[in-house]
Amino acid sequence: MPITTTRRRLLAGSAAAFALPAFVRAQGAVKPRLTVISQWSAGSDGAAITALGKKFEEKGGVWQHSPVPGFTTEMMNKLRAQIIAGDPPACSQLKGPEIAAWSKIAPTVDLDALVSAAGYEKVVAPDLAKLHKPAGKWIALPLQIYSTNMLFLSKRAMDKAKADKIPVTWADFNELAEKMKAGGVPYPVANGGTRPDDGQKFEAALAGISPAVYRAAIMNLDEKALQAAEIKAAFAQVRKIADWMDPNVGAQHFSTNLKRFVEADMGMMIMGGWAQGVLRNAGFKFEDFTIVPGPSDNGKPVFLLNADAFIFWQRKEADLQAGQTLMAQLVMDPAIQTMYSQITGSIPVRTDVDLSGEGWSDGQRTTAAALKDAIASNQAVLSLAHNMAQENGMAAAMIDVITEFVKNKTIKPEQAATRLAEAVESAR
Repeated sequence: MPITTTRRRLLAGSAAAFALPAFVRAQGAVKPRLTVISQWSAGSDGAAITALGKKFEEKGGVWQHSPVPGFTTEMMNKLRAQIIAGDPPACSQLKGPEIAAWSKIAPTVDLDALVSAAGYEKVVAPDLAKLHKPAGKWIALPLQIYSTNMLFLSKRAMDKAKADKIPVTWADFNELAEKMKAGGVPYPVANGGTRPDDGQKFEAALAGISPAVYRAAIMNLDEKALQAAEIKAAFAQVRKIADWMDPNVGAQHFSTNLKRFVEADMGMMIMGGWAQGVLRNAGFKFEDFTIVPGPSDNGKPVFLLNADAFIFWQRKEADLQAGQTLMAQLVMDPAIQTMYSQITGSIPVRTDVDLSGEGWSDGQRTTAAALKDAIASNQAVLSLAHNMAQENGMAAAMIDVITEFVKNKTIKPEQAATRLAEAVESAR
């Protein structure tokens, strides 16, 4: 299970005795070595980190990756055990507010000099940058970005609906769903029935209705914003979405229903950009689906950020310090981010990477353009469903309310909004 606040406090005592060290560049001709923990072991994620490891080795390093298959919880359990034993990995997968929480458990590495040399902060979304420098100094580096509110359209379902208009607003989305239903698409919205699925639908609804209220209520937990009319409107939109989903699908990974989606048994999918990689790995073609930004009622792209990152843990060994320097440089390298994203279907963290060349899909180009536009209009916000907006405990409390609402159709949007505010207050 995720590390609890109590455990954090107990463990933090040992970390508090050490000041965060400056990033030490290993001297001499020591061979760089890196010990890495992540949950990436298979599929496009496994292929991508394996490719990163090969690049590390090509630079003369020794790559020691220890994947922990399964959910993030299992990976965190191993990380916690190694930290308690006094043997943290040189770097590990971690993301969102958990970076700040875990940095209180063991001393991390000050990456400011390397980030400055690479000009990295200038090309990273501001809200994303803050998560990776919780005490003002960079201690973790984001590698790839997904938008959790991308809209995937089944081309066969669009044909059945005799529709060629891409939905821009939620009203457009609702109109298209009705056309799909009337045109013979049994379930206009695809679903997997997991908690992240439910959370994604709510965050997409609220951010698309009002990114300002989303930022205030979900990211900042503002009491007044949690009572706003937009929260009720978001739950009302989620109810419509749920009514278009297959009620017999429950607790399945979204990939289980990709064939149904492509074949127009399901019409639209609100999902992260990673679904592109999963669809392609499953043998489906770009001709089978279209990827566009999720609905936004003000007509400007809203980008719900989910980013994978590596946090760097303090080690005294010269070869590990050299490995950390090399790893940091690779993670920030435009060529490495290009390679990684082209494998996984994500987009680079760097907003200056050119996606016009070969190897990129139209969906990735659209996503990257949406991110730039969203940053410019202050509509790039952090995902709740994927633990970017809040720590695990708070996020879980909020998603409990959302999941119950999706599954229990007797709950009214007004009641759900009240329960959400109460859940936040209880979890503070």
